[in-house]
Amino acid sequence: MPTFSNPVLAGSRPDPSVCRVGEDFYLVTSSFAYYPGLPVHHSRDLVDWRPLGHVVDRPSQVSLTGLDVSDGLWAATIRHHQGTFYVVVTLARGRRGSTTYLFTASDPAGPWSDPVALDAEGIDPSLFFDDDGRCWFTACRDAAEPEVTGPGELWLRELDLATLELTGPVHALWYGALRGAWVEAPHLYKRDGVYHLIAAEGGTEHHHAVTAARADSVTGPYTTDPRSPLLTHRHRGAAEPIHNVGHVDLVDTPAGETWAVALGIRPTDGTHTLGREVFLVPVEWTDRGPVFAPETGRVGLSQRRPAGLASAPAVPDGPRVPDGPVRDAFAGGSLRPEWNSLRGPVDHLVSPDPAEGGLTIRLSPEPLTSTGTPAFIARPQQHLRMRAATRARLTAPAPGQETGLVIFQNDRRHATLALTVDSDGTLRVVLTAVEAGTASRLGAVPVTGSEVVLAVDSDESAYTFHVEDGSRTTVGSVERPFFSTERAGGFVGVHLGLYGTSGAGEGVARVRWFEYAPGDAGNDG
Repeated sequence: MPTFSNPVLAGSRPDPSVCRVGEDFYLVTSSFAYYPGLPVHHSRDLVDWRPLGHVVDRPSQVSLTGLDVSDGLWAATIRHHQGTFYVVVTLARGRRGSTTYLFTASDPAGPWSDPVALDAEGIDPSLFFDDDGRCWFTACRDAAEPEVTGPGELWLRELDLATLELTGPVHALWYGALRGAWVEAPHLYKRDGVYHLIAAEGGTEHHHAVTAARADSVTGPYTTDPRSPLLTHRHRGAAEPIHNVGHVDLVDTPAGETWAVALGIRPTDGTHTLGREVFLVPVEWTDRGPVFAPETGRVGLSQRRPAGLASAPAVPDGPRVPDGPVRDAFAGGSLRPEWNSLRGPVDHLVSPDPAEGGLTIRLSPEPLTSTGTPAFIARPQQHLRMRAATRARLTAPAPGQETGLVIFQNDRRHATLALTVDSDGTLRVVLTAVEAGTASRLGAVPVTGSEVVLAVDSDESAYTFHVEDGSRTTVGSVERPFFSTERAGGFVGVHLGLYGTSGAGEGVARVRWFEYAPGDAGNDG
């Protein structure tokens, strides 16, 4: 029996939502304060995914300026109805829902519309199109009487598709199966005339779980599925390779199977650095409702492939999400789709050379510790064991200027391996760790030329940093848990980046290439 390896999208791709149009599947994930926002992926088999574009690719659509890395665009839902794609999403500030936006497009590759702000409170919005063509909006919010009902409430209101406004009465649907836990991530499905409300409870960490309720009418009343939680790994031991499973969305295949996309993590010794990733889980419908992973009751690293689907996506012709070695020479004049900046575009600061290849970084006074938009691009780390390297140089270097590699968890916790000029005028490669916004120099190596290879290797224990300037020299290391979500907080995984800062002056850095290669074994899926 053909199998695939979970996760199907590795490295900080949380809160997946999926829909199908004909033979094509489309998936969107959270992007937080990274830009462009809300990546859209395409597949024909639910296993191999290609990036199509982003819902938010113009600063005029949504402002992310000043936001914490773990705020921004949270938990979008993608749906399709009568030739139009819809995405609803929360913009979060201070870890709370601020504004709910609705985007539309005729092509999921874009362009997507400017957003419509909906009169909706809370987070985790979703859309459900009923058989009669009416559209219903759901989300979660604080309950009005938490001491009576529990802390969270799932609610529903109709969306007028002509005006794109919420209309009619608000219906409180459900307060969850696990009283005392906040209920979130609602999605509605209809099966044999019954409405099934699937949600998540227990938080997005170890106690994360999928729960459910059902009703004969879309507006309720909803009755808790007594089997809840329907899917969780909260009861499994530390040796379980996948934890924190939840936040599912369901999709039917043309062959009649149902599959769920779910988020989960792959921890090592109790901490994880790769972020929340996308896992694929089979679902079987019974007269009691959906059964997740019916053969095992758990999400596995290896799973049978969906039946009757092509073995690889047929369109578009663009690159797959890289899951193996990649050497990016920045040819063609545009960045590959896996690269992101923070809070806004950096075209004026970071630009590929369409004629000769390579990347020019115009050094910026905006530091990585700010909540602005520094001269910085990054891609998610996808493998616990990996090597990343770049060949970089400073043009006419001056004190205070630096360029190099960054292992980025957030603006308050990251490490840089920088080619820089010290105050004494010596060109050095310096390893610096930033914790709680405070920088500590961990090592420095003088170099003879203005162009060197900077590299980092990661494994279960540490990130080890090297410089190659005629020979290979280890500059220092940082323990792996330093970059973990458990230590840093927030919702994002490690991103591997390139950056350039100038202090108070101006300067230019040149990057010839960047390469990423997964390790040979270990907890990499």
